[in-house]
Parts: sequence; structure tokens; C-alpha cells
Amino acid sequence: MPGVYISYPFCSQKCTYCNFASGVLPKALEGAYVDALVREIGGYEWPWQPETVYLGGGTPSNMALRSLEKVLATIPARPWREATIEAAPGGIAREVAEGWIASGITRVSLGVQSFVQGELSRTGRKHTAEIVADEIGALRAAGLDNINVDLIAGLPGQTRESWMESLHRIEKLAPPHVSVYMLEVDEDSRLGNEILLNGKRYGAPEVPSDGLIAELYETAVGELARMGIERYEISNFARPGFESLHNLKYWRLEPYLGFGADAHSFDGESRSQNAESAQEYVDRVGNGRSACVESVAARRDEERFFVGLRLSKGVQLRTDEEVRFRKPIRRFVSEGLLAQDGRNLRLTDRGVLFSNEVFAEFIES
Repeated sequence: MPGVYISYPFCSQKCTYCNFASGVLPKALEGAYVDALVREIGGYEWPWQPETVYLGGGTPSNMALRSLEKVLATIPARPWREATIEAAPGGIAREVAEGWIASGITRVSLGVQSFVQGELSRTGRKHTAEIVADEIGALRAAGLDNINVDLIAGLPGQTRESWMESLHRIEKLAPPHVSVYMLEVDEDSRLGNEILLNGKRYGAPEVPSDGLIAELYETAVGELARMGIERYEISNFARPGFESLHNLKYWRLEPYLGFGADAHSFDGESRSQNAESAQEYVDRVGNGRSACVESVAARRDEERFFVGLRLSKGVQLRTDEEVRFRKPIRRFVSEGLLAQDGRNLRLTDRGVLFSNEVFAEFIES
């Protein structure tokens, strides 16, 4: 069954590494944005019952509880198999978690990124390792045990030793799910743009080398596996039974419906995108117009490899695909980037580090 994604682009501060369409937006806009969400969701004619719900952003954990309840009340089929809210550490008390549960939330994804104070300070994050530990305790006391912790490999000033400190904190807190992202360098984030310009702001000169970032990621793979948290997707690791049901829909090319600014949707045949800015989104919905600004046909044959190979299980090749992609498959297998067992094709551990190069070959073929 399809899933539902809800975008909430409001943040208390804009982190230096963030390249999402989110930020510190006018407080007065939040109420109008919630009303627009309720109007957009409420105006949708549901031909199916949603299985999963995911609130991303931005920082949806900053949403007032009454607003959260108002938005989620417009989505049918509660209780859902899984309902995730992304949260920034700081301000998560037990009563907040209990309110989330009452509104239908079953899973919390914490944007921790690091447990090392110097690294957090450079990125603009306000929390500490102690705050994270206290708030995970509050979530569990309220009955929310399905918790993800995000980490980023490649933050300014990060070293092998500081990375191990964050991983040791993970072992002590024992979340059932961990996401490990390698720092993205592009012009859409302040830090990425500063790196591209060879600047000195935001700790740009202290960003680890590509080689060290890859080493940190591989260290995390090994350490998390030792803890019983196995990689099931390039950036995602879980104990058995705690994989993200919603995110698996993206990688399995299953349908999902997005609401809110810059939200994307996929119906199995086409992909669409809502207006990127929160103000434009509010204006469009408020004027009775569609929030969608773009819709294109999906390229399912190519996308199957692009997203399917992200999964540790890989993809099952069809006969026509074995013929069509024979040359790149043979080359990547010989180079140790892909492993083939019968019709199963998957990235090797080394291939994960060069996944973009592998994906590009299939897209261009």
C-alpha cells in the first residue's frame, strides 16, 4: 500500500550542511502553512488506504501538538503500520512524546549528526550528547521505542577518534535504527558552497578528505554490524524488524503521496513535485490552485537500478535487462563494484563507495 509524506520546512536554525528547501521562516507563516496542509490533504480523494506516514522537513517536531493533530487527522486509515516524525534534539519531554503517540506517531528520527560538541558547534546545532541521551530516555518512557539516530561522516573537524566517540555513544544508547550519511558538497548548503569556493567559513578547511570520509563510513558499517545493527540500504542500518517501512517504499519503487512545500509524489507511472517555497505553496493552495508545479513520466527501467541497487539485497535482473546491461554489469563485476549471483545483482562493499558512478552507467545506457 502507498505511503504519505508531509513536508514541514520550518526550522529553529539553518544548519550549515543542510541542502533541503527549509530554514528559519517567518513565524506568521506557520499557521497559514498548517491550514494549507489541511486543505491540500483534505481535498485529496483517497482511492487507497495509506500504510505509512512520514513527517520530514525542516523540523516537524517543532510543530505545535494541536497543529500536528490537525494535520494527521486528515489522513485516513489510522493506525498506520508506521508513522515517523523527524525531530531535532532539544525540547523533547515525555509529555511531548505522549502527545505524538496520541496523534498516531509510532517512530521518531533524531537528527543528531554527531555526539561531539566541537563538531556540533561548527554546524550550528544546539544540542549536546547528554541532551540526546535524556530525550531518548523520555521517548522510551513514553512508549516510543522505534527510534532512528542520524549521523554525518565528514563534518568539519571530524577525526577517526571523534567518529569512534559518536559510535560508542550509539552503542550505549542502543537505538534500533541508525542512518549514516556521507557529507554532501554542493552549492545548496552554506558549507558545501563555501567548500566549492575554497572559503574558510563554517569550518570548510577542516572538512575531512574524501578518503577519510569513506574510511569513517566503512568504520561505521563494521561497528554497527558488531552491535547487531546491519546495513540494509546504503545509508540505513537497523536491527531486524526495525527497517523504515516508509523509506523502503522509495527504494522499492512503491507509490507515495507528498503534501506540503517541495513534497514529491510517485504514483507508479509519473513523478510530481509541489512548489518549493513555503510561501508559494501557501499562496497556491490558498488561491484554490494545485500545489503541484511539475509532473514527469517516471523512467522505471532506469530508476529500478538507481534505487534498487541502494538496497543491500540488490535487484533481480530480468532477461531483457541482462542483455541490455551486459557490458556495464560485466565491467563492474570485474572491477569488484558489483556482485552477481544468478539473476541477483548487488553492490559490493567497495561498490557502495562508488555507487554514483555505477548508477550513472545504468542511467546512461
